[in-house]
Amino acid sequence: MSALGASLLPSGVTFRVWAPRCQAMDVVVDGRAVEALVPREGGLFEARLEGAAEGARYKYRLDGTRYRPDPASRFQPEGIHGPSVVVDPNRFVWTDQEFAGHAPGDLVFYEIHVGAFTAAGTFEAIILHLPRLVDLGITALELMPVAEFPGSRNWGYDGVHLFAPQSTYGGPRGLRRLVDACHARGLSVFLDVVYNHLGPEGNYLAEYGPYFTDRYSTPWGPAVNFDGAGCEGVRRHVTENGRMWVSEFHVDGFRLDAVHAIHDAGPVHILTEFADAVRGEAARLGRRVHVVAESHDNDRRLVLPTSASGLGLDAVWSDDFHHTLHRQLTGETAGYYVDFGRDHDLERVITQGFAFQGEPSEYWGRPRGTPSADLPGDRFVIFLQNHDQVGNRAQGERLGALLPFEAVKLAAGLLFVSPAIPLLFMGEEYGETSRFQFFTSFLDRNLAESVRRGRAEEFARFAWRGPIADPNAPNTFVSSRLNHPLASAPRHRGLREYYRHWLMLRRTHSALGVGGKELTRVTQDASGAVLTVIRAAASGDEVKLVANLTAKSQVLTLEAPAWRVLLDSDTESFGGTGAAAPLAPYQCLLYEARR
Repeated sequence: MSALGASLLPSGVTFRVWAPRCQAMDVVVDGRAVEALVPREGGLFEARLEGAAEGARYKYRLDGTRYRPDPASRFQPEGIHGPSVVVDPNRFVWTDQEFAGHAPGDLVFYEIHVGAFTAAGTFEAIILHLPRLVDLGITALELMPVAEFPGSRNWGYDGVHLFAPQSTYGGPRGLRRLVDACHARGLSVFLDVVYNHLGPEGNYLAEYGPYFTDRYSTPWGPAVNFDGAGCEGVRRHVTENGRMWVSEFHVDGFRLDAVHAIHDAGPVHILTEFADAVRGEAARLGRRVHVVAESHDNDRRLVLPTSASGLGLDAVWSDDFHHTLHRQLTGETAGYYVDFGRDHDLERVITQGFAFQGEPSEYWGRPRGTPSADLPGDRFVIFLQNHDQVGNRAQGERLGALLPFEAVKLAAGLLFVSPAIPLLFMGEEYGETSRFQFFTSFLDRNLAESVRRGRAEEFARFAWRGPIADPNAPNTFVSSRLNHPLASAPRHRGLREYYRHWLMLRRTHSALGVGGKELTRVTQDASGAVLTVIRAAASGDEVKLVANLTAKSQVLTLEAPAWRVLLDSDTESFGGTGAAAPLAPYQCLLYEARR
């Protein structure tokens, strides 16, 4: 099937667009050359313009009146409303032929916002920091959405040009250089992609075709039309987008945003069709990709194979792990945290994956979740922090601003000892102190004001008080940038070393990592103060994590000399006190069974 958008030929360019709502379609190139597109079957329009070349700027003229960018534009250097640009994907010389990617169980995600990760805020500026991420033990860079969005500052979930890497980040060439550099250092690259909605500003898709439907609703407006009249072209737009990221940018996987807001009652779910499409493209190129979903439904069907009536995705984010541990350590009960004070929640998320497996949820007002005990550990991605859980707080505080230093290390220990795929949020490993807040740069002032009011109303539901930063104010973005030199300060250096040591143990110890979920056991003492996690391997290797969940010292009972210490969170090299008497407040100790 011929690709959508502008395809470069030896002597010109073929323009192809799906526009069933238009009677006539022209392409205007460099403001002068005009070519009428010929209607084809299925609502497609197509034309070949001789003499057009790479770098040509063009717009479509819809029904002779409206000038719009290409829905499948590969580059928008003048922003969401500007002309599209013809790009030659073969111009870039890749050097990653030897990169084989990672098995799911070897993934350690590091979530990055491209604009806030460095002062330059570009794809290429990230490259300088890759050696430190490799040294830490990261294996996969996960980029928050990079599809062209309004202005220069945005989380990316308001993107409207799904095929065009953000121009202010460096556009398609910058992204290719970053991916190639990651592969040279053994890092996979995952893209966060948004198919449940598009941003409100610069979204011209409805003028081309039936991209949206009012039969379903989402928190962001009309749902994307994946199962109504005319949905074939919408589904193609999404699956072809995924194939493009694999073939033209060599990405290794996807994080699908909020799939609970993707509605599809058709015979083959769009998520399955997407996964099949990107895997097929990767197989054609001798590579592989992984597809990870974000969902608040705790729905096991997402990761079950299609042969078992599932959707066939590779893994799902487990918000329950974050919510349970956050409630345990901070005591917060506002919003969805109200659901997570039950006995055995912590045990359940560590040993089974989901805390809610069909029980009633007070926050959602309905039963939530499905059984997860039998699902392998590599089906779950867990985290202490991510863009949502930090940035959707009223003040954008990171975990280190909410907890004592030792409690942060305790939380990390529970993350890394769990049989699941860990995800770190940028700066977490050294205790970044800058806030990460929600920021935008909408050009429409009324829209910017509406978003500001909406955020205030959302926070009222959590009973969070205090001033809320204006998302559209430039300083809201500037104050969210990382302060990388902080990583060399003594305590921050100790925290990073603690993370690095844990990730080394996960790679090298047979009883750690994603395997052996069914052999994991968790117990708490009668007071609930001391948590013990036992991980075992089929080989007989065994480790035991003993964690003090409280701010008070606890008595440690351990049958020495059967165990030897592998890791002590209170060690001086990890920024601790080095005190000999366990269990200090929030201290955790990892032991290995002597053999």
